[in-house]
This record gives sequence, C-alpha cells and structure tokens, in this order.
Amino acid sequence: MMSTKSAKVASYQAHKKNKFSRGGGGDREGGAHSSPIAIRSTFNGIGGGGSCTNLIHDDYRPLMDELKDTYRRKIRPLETTYNFEGFHSAPLSDSDIEAKPMVLLLGQYSTGKTTFIRHLTECDYPGSHIGVEPTTDRFVAVMNGVESRVIPGNAAAVTSDMPFRGLNKFGQAFLTRFQVAQCPSPLLENMTLIDTPGILAGNKQRVERGYDFTKTIEWFAERADLILLFFDSHKLDISDEFKSSIYALKGHEEKVRVILNKSDMVNQQQLMRVYGALMWSLGKVIQTPEVMRVYLGSFWVNKPPNAFEDCRSLLDAEQADLIKDLRDLPRNAAIRKVNEIVKRARLAKVHAYIIGHLKKEMPAVFGKASRQQELIRDLDKEFTKVQQIHGVPEGDFPNVEKFRQSLRAYKFESFSKVKEPIMSTVEEALSIDLPKLMRRFPQGNPLLEQAQKNPFLIPETFSLSQMSPGGEIPPSYWHFSSVDKASSMPVFKSLHPVEGRINGSTAKPYLMSTGLSMDVLAKVWTLADWDSNGYLDENEFAVAMHLIRAIENGGGEGVLPETLPRSMIPYAH
Repeated sequence: MMSTKSAKVASYQAHKKNKFSRGGGGDREGGAHSSPIAIRSTFNGIGGGGSCTNLIHDDYRPLMDELKDTYRRKIRPLETTYNFEGFHSAPLSDSDIEAKPMVLLLGQYSTGKTTFIRHLTECDYPGSHIGVEPTTDRFVAVMNGVESRVIPGNAAAVTSDMPFRGLNKFGQAFLTRFQVAQCPSPLLENMTLIDTPGILAGNKQRVERGYDFTKTIEWFAERADLILLFFDSHKLDISDEFKSSIYALKGHEEKVRVILNKSDMVNQQQLMRVYGALMWSLGKVIQTPEVMRVYLGSFWVNKPPNAFEDCRSLLDAEQADLIKDLRDLPRNAAIRKVNEIVKRARLAKVHAYIIGHLKKEMPAVFGKASRQQELIRDLDKEFTKVQQIHGVPEGDFPNVEKFRQSLRAYKFESFSKVKEPIMSTVEEALSIDLPKLMRRFPQGNPLLEQAQKNPFLIPETFSLSQMSPGGEIPPSYWHFSSVDKASSMPVFKSLHPVEGRINGSTAKPYLMSTGLSMDVLAKVWTLADWDSNGYLDENEFAVAMHLIRAIENGGGEGVLPETLPRSMIPYAH
C-alpha cells in the first residue's frame, strides 16, 4: 500500500503534469445518455475553486459590507419602530445578507426534486432517499461542508452564520421537520439548495402537518434567488396545496422557472401535447401576462431502458439553458441582494405610514375600542387616504386582508406616530445610498477568465524565457490577479481545511513533496502567511503554490522576495 507521503508525491506529480487544469469532470462516465455528463462538465466552471468561489465574499465584499451598514443604520430602525416583524418578516441579520444564492425546489411527490439535486452535486446528501413513493418528508437545506453531516432544525435556526434564524417563528412543529444536510460539493460552494416535501393531493396532509406549509414556502421564496417548480410528463395535475404554494410565490414571479422532468418518457408527438397541457394548467394558477419559462429535462439515477431518444438533442439544449440560469446565480446574487433590500425598504416605509395614520385616527380618551374596529373594517379606505396623503404608489401597499388579520392582535393606541427623521433617513437610503451602491458594481462578468472575456488574447503564462538574464520575473507575476487560484483549490480541498484554513502540520507533507529544502519552504510559508496566524486560507495557499512555481520554473531560491508585495494580497491594492 502506498504511504501517505508517496501518495502526496504522486498527487503533486499529477498536479504538475496537468498544470492544475480545470475541468475533467465530464469524462468520468460513458454511455448514450450524456445529459448528466454535460451537466457535470458545465458545473466544473461553477465550483471546484473557480473564479466564482465565494463570489459575494471575495469580489463584492466592500459593497456587501456597505449594504449591511446601510440597512443596519437607515432601514432597520424604521422596521423596529413600527413593528415590521409583526406584519411581514423579522429584521435581516448579517448572515441573511451574506448568504449564498438559494434555490428553492417545489413540486408534487416523485417529480424528481431530490434526483435533480443528486445530478448537480454528484452525491447523495445525508438523509436523502429517492423512490417512486413520497420520500422527502421534511425541508432540507443542502449546503457545502467539509464532511457529510446533518444539523437538526433547532440547531440550524440558532446558528449565527446560517441564514435560518427567521425560521424560529414557525415553532417546534416545523423545526422538527427541517434540517441542514452538509456534504462536500463544488456546486454547493456557491449556492444552497432547498429540497421540500413532495406535495400530495387532498386535505389530510395539509391538516396534519402541524405548521403552516404555505407560510413556510413564503419565507423561503422571499429569500430564494431562483424557484424551480417540478412536474413530470405523467403528473401534470396541480393539487390544492400545490396551488396554494404557487399562490404564495406572488411577488416573486421573476424568480420562478418550471421544469418538466422525465420528458424522455414520452415520444416527440406526446411531448408536444404534454407541454401544451402543462401551460394550460399553469395558466389557470399563475395570473401573469408573461409566459413562464419551462425547461424540458430528464434527470435519472438510472435511465430506464424504455426512454425515448427522438428528442434527445432538444432535451440537451434545454438542460444547457437551465444550467446557464444556475451559473448566473452567483454573479447576480450581490445585485439581487440590493434589489431585495430596496423592495423591503419600500414596503417598510409604506408600513410606517399606515401604522402612523392608524395611530393618528385614534381618539385621545374615549371610544378607542369601537374606533379601532371601525378602522379595521374600513382598512381599504384608510389605505386610500394614506396613498393620497403621502403619494405612495398603489402597488407598494400590502395585501389588505392579511394586514387586517394582523392588526387584530394589536391596540392602535400603542402604535408610533410618523417620525420624520426616521422616514427621511430611509428616503435617503432609497434615493442616494442604494443607487450609489448599484453604480459601483462591476460591469463585467466576474465569472469569466480574461481569455474568455476576449478570445483573441493569448494567455500570458510564466516561463523561463520571460525571465531576464538576471533571473528577474516580470512585474505582472507579482500581482494576485496572476495567481492560478482555480488550479490550487483542488489540492487545498484535498487537505481537508477546517473553517476554511489549514495549519502547518496539515500542509507540511504536501509542501515537502515538492522537493524543496526546509529553509526555502519556511520562507514560502512566511511570505504566504501574510497575517502571521499560523494558518493558510485558500488565497494564502494559492500564493504559496504561486511562489513554488516561480522557483520550479527556473527562478531558483533567489527569486523569492524579501517581503510579499502588497499587490499579492487581495484587497490590499
């Protein structure tokens, strides 16, 4: 059996031979059904330490920090003053704003939601089960982790670095049916997938859940960046609870996509009829003038032998479009965060005007109870008054019936009056701060490498011929943008980092396998560990490998600088 050190040496040699190249995931399986292979090959560009890993935290960190600060200082005080939580949702935490893009999967039982997750992640998440019967009986947040494990709902809801603290309001009945499943997957480095219970027909399931399923869907839909509705070619009916779940998506229509799964179980002619029937069914439930995007797909654990192949090229093209939608999520996530904050601030401002107006309409001493009942009864008229007084667009008002139900739990005399300083602060955020923040977002696509942005550029690589006779390296080499982080990430992950870092004892065997002397490796470590905390994170490890390559490509030990240039440190330049 190969020793650990020998294995590390072999790994490093293979690593050098491949030049830390990306890709390769698409050739691991053969067979006529190439769709899963195409999906995995496409997703090699999404995960695996590529340029979009932790995109929000790396490329947009200063902007996200400013967004959190704007919300905390200028919008959250309005929410707390006028009890926005009691009528809409709890104030956002930093983890809510920093959360990775979230994809919500909805559908009736056995439409392929869990199988779809397996195709994307290339693994079974802990606790998953796939079958023709209703199998997923709980909400599962599938997230990235160093090892496979399950975090129960109660623990996940109190974990500060997870965006699920708002689920506490649904109580024990829901939290016992919710869990976080962590597993190592490149895809999950950039998004979180929410698997939901398969929806059944009839009232029994709706009555016996013990929690409000539709309210829960509303909570996840508000935070999701993409919502996928699953149907299959033999299950086009929409049950009452599924219909209620779709109604709960109102206001988030731009996020919704439909997947017609198992499309290869019917022939071309039948597929055309199935597609038409699905659009007819959706048209009765989703009241929008726009045509909803429907993807045709086929996601199998084991493709059945009776699958039709006459539409295979169409299905592959549809799945490529779906993958493109998913690839765009990390890039668009930061902008979507700003969009959601703007929507929330506008709703909170209208909420404050309503609460302040109801407070103003209350008598000073006598007849408070009767006046409150009158205001609740004629709430639609009061909305009209608020609209006329403050010039608020009608589309910014909340649902009258829902607001009326919430008002019955409060005494109007305890409400706060409209306070102009707070309102002015929110208006400043909406008219100045947030638009200014949007203008600072990068205009290019951060997911694309330079060679992809301009296909006529010849990739610039470092070689011995580029060095001057004195052994000097071009100045461009000493900039973090020249670090091949994508190629070093597989090695970094193979060392099983804990909380995103590796210590010296973990890194030592691999670094020694390069054949460099202890003195040289000590200098490499000192330079790469620029915060001197004794650990290397993914950026520091990538810089360490960058320094080692400079030595191996002919620069020798003398090529290392005395101190690491500031241009090699992200965010320091």
